[in-house]
Amino acid sequence: MRKKTQILASFLAMLLLAGLSAHAHKSLSTPANNDSAVNENDSAITQIPRPVSGSIVDEVIWVVGDEPILKSDVEMTRLQAEAEGVKFRGDPDCSIPEQIAVQKLFLHQAAIDSIEVTESEVLNSIDEQINYWIQLIGSKEKLEEYRKQTVTQMRQQMHDDFKNRQLIQRMKEKLVEDIKVSPAQVREYFHDLPADSIPFVPTEVEVEIITMQPRISQEEINRIKDELREYTDRVNKGETTFGTLARLYSEDPGSARLGGELDYTGRGMLDPAFANVAFNLTDPKKISKIVESEFGFHIIQLIDKRGDKIKVRHILRKPHVDPEAIDISMNRLDSLANFIREGKVTFEEAASHVSDDKDTKNNRGLMANTSQTGMRTSKFQMKDLPTEVARVVDTLKVNQVSAPFQMINSKGKTTCAIVKLVSRVEGHRATITEDFQVMKDIVTDKEREKVLHDWVVDKIKNTYVRMNDNYKDCEFEYQGWIK
Repeated sequence: MRKKTQILASFLAMLLLAGLSAHAHKSLSTPANNDSAVNENDSAITQIPRPVSGSIVDEVIWVVGDEPILKSDVEMTRLQAEAEGVKFRGDPDCSIPEQIAVQKLFLHQAAIDSIEVTESEVLNSIDEQINYWIQLIGSKEKLEEYRKQTVTQMRQQMHDDFKNRQLIQRMKEKLVEDIKVSPAQVREYFHDLPADSIPFVPTEVEVEIITMQPRISQEEINRIKDELREYTDRVNKGETTFGTLARLYSEDPGSARLGGELDYTGRGMLDPAFANVAFNLTDPKKISKIVESEFGFHIIQLIDKRGDKIKVRHILRKPHVDPEAIDISMNRLDSLANFIREGKVTFEEAASHVSDDKDTKNNRGLMANTSQTGMRTSKFQMKDLPTEVARVVDTLKVNQVSAPFQMINSKGKTTCAIVKLVSRVEGHRATITEDFQVMKDIVTDKEREKVLHDWVVDKIKNTYVRMNDNYKDCEFEYQGWIK
């Protein structure tokens, strides 16, 4: 055991040496933004919706409470659904306005119950979506070309929709948070299912990962810090305002268009380093020192404090990664992968000592999947893995260690990684013994759907609804719309 620890320690020390560049795999260190990447994935690119635009003659077709539903709302939803391949139940002319009406009911209740989502939660969701599209198409430039929008424009267009989605989801979660099902209910449901209705369980995998963040040169860090110091000087001299500079230069996509403003946010919702500086600000006229977070480098200006929440504006700048730094990380991971294959160290030991991934490092590299119900598990369906990870895992055998590859992490940063496929359970028809949790989730979801359906019906009874006469012959999913 001592010998193995010594071997590991010596190898980890070697990894820190800049000269470890043997066995370089140039093909692996090349970003996936070459022309062939797009050509080979044309079918996948269709998953990226194009922006919806056009002029529509408008009129109010429904009123729900005091909220109007416009003809343009329906047409925009229809066009967006077509772009994303979404299908509607029944006649779209009936189901789309009903869907919009139901959303307004949940949003209205969310306002009554003071349900909130933070600006950072909205921005993170938008960033995850855009990063997924970038991984799918190969580069930010190709995404902008395909959608005929800048990334900033995409973020602006997506903001309100993503915020409303999160508010609705949070409201639904509150309504069903107490729903539980017993083992007896699960067994009864399973036994009553016809054989051809037993659900198919998709292939599930367990994956371990080691990531290595390419080193940012001190020159690049100094460049970013000099820019932020210049912004501070310009504001202090009265040449311009903090908000103007944030709109022009901040790389935080959602807050930049708002002059860098983040809405009232608790300490726990912010990056710890950012929060420590922000919550120590007392003078709205002063700008903070430069602070480094997981997202990059910031300067912060206080707007207001309210109880245990703070409202600030900030400017984010992200250092650029040098291609040579990416090559170095790829080469180090390649050597580490070989070291693991030779049995000189386990993947789990290497992950604990080397990996930069904070979410998995303390779990010996094992990736965790958080379900919609909030449960954490080590099992992933392929669709739930990050795109680049899924592509690599799909080619591996159990216990095989991958070659190094590049990916965009959840913070929008380029990182390098190797993965190990720990287990794979091929897709199959569910059994009550092997897939009890799967069946329990299905029964729980059905109970939740019933509760939400009944809630909507009850809400409709107590809500003013008016619609154009041509909608009164529709077959709606929910009863009570026609008063």
